[in-house]
Amino acid sequence: MVSFGLFGDQGVFRSEATGAARVVAGRFGSAPINVQYNSKKGGGATIEGLAMSLQAAANGMDADNDILFLILTSHGSRAGLAVKAGRLAQTLTPSNLAYMLARTGMRYKVVVISACYSGVFVPRLANPDTLVITAADADHPSFGCRDKSKWTYFGNAFFNIALRHAKSLKDAFVVARSLVKKREVRERFEPSNPLMAGGENVHPLLIGRP
Repeated sequence: MVSFGLFGDQGVFRSEATGAARVVAGRFGSAPINVQYNSKKGGGATIEGLAMSLQAAANGMDADNDILFLILTSHGSRAGLAVKAGRLAQTLTPSNLAYMLARTGMRYKVVVISACYSGVFVPRLANPDTLVITAADADHPSFGCRDKSKWTYFGNAFFNIALRHAKSLKDAFVVARSLVKKREVRERFEPSNPLMAGGENVHPLLIGRP
């Protein structure tokens, strides 16, 4: 598992990347875990750092049988994900990420992206061997990225609540989508429309611990 908090100016992304990795590991027994995050002073959760971490993870895995699980949390736009580490500012685009993942040589992959407009990654990444879950569709923001928060709205619903008890990622997503929708309606926000796509061959391989 690789979990990156990409936007260093707000602590919520560090907290979510760390907490999400812990929950996934508890449910599916993943090891080893690589969690990185940026701060206002800097950090290694950059585009280059992500490429290196994915490759390093893949080098220690069975390319045809193991599952590479990637979690990314940040601000997002229709161009991709914001990367902010001290003075460094980058944009991780769908093409960037698709190339990195293909380069690992791993067959089975799960990618969870908690960010506004994160649905822009679905067309480039989702296929039968790659499950993609996003906090929003390609045309809407997601919510809850306050500096002092432990989770974003989607991160709390998916990782912190649903995934702790669900038997599968699909079950967790259904619960989380409902929780997010109810919260957005209650707070009168326009729906973010979380998405899940691809992964038909991955679902049977990831069953949570009792």
